Amino acid sequence: MALEFYNTLTRRREPFTPLQPGQVKMYCCGVTVYDYCHLGHARSSIVWDTVRRYLMWRGYDVHYVQNFTDIDDKILNRAKQENSTMVEVSNRFIDAYFADLRRLNVLDAVEYPRATEHIDAILKLINTLIEADYAYPAGGDVYYRVQRFPSYGKLSGRQLDQMQAGATRSLQAFKLRQRFGNSRVW
Repeated sequence: MALEFYNTLTRRREPFTPLQPGQVKMYCCGVTVYDYCHLGHARSSIVWDTVRRYLMWRGYDVHYVQNFTDIDDKILNRAKQENSTMVEVSNRFIDAYFADLRRLNVLDAVEYPRATEHIDAILKLINTLIEADYAYPAGGDVYYRVQRFPSYGKLSGRQLDQMQAGATRSLQAFKLRQRFGNSRVW
């Protein structure tokens, strides 16, 4: 029986054909290491571990990579709060993450790149996007010019105006939080 996966782009099940026969390369976004893992992290780890193990059982050589986001405002704030450093906070929660994976019997990834190991490449990519007018800086952040991507939203099946509506709701929630604080009064 041929292995099939659901293709989000085409919205149908399709035969799985790896780019290189017998080999599968998997990349899964990892955790931002500012706190202990929660159930959502466990779910993601278990789901992708199950897919990986199934592919291995089917005879594929699987190269599984999962990153750590080890630079983030939440990490910096935690370090400041604890009179610590970003590296110390990140390392502590990476160690806790691995302890959780052991308890869940999740296989280790082949590689765990850290965002801080790729800052130069990240900055170069951001500058390339800005220079090509695919992104723009605003308020200390950089945003995609989603209108420049004709196929933006193709995987989610949402139209751009639907996503902007969601952003408006987020803005309304932000304004309410500013007015009432973080309590759930709405």
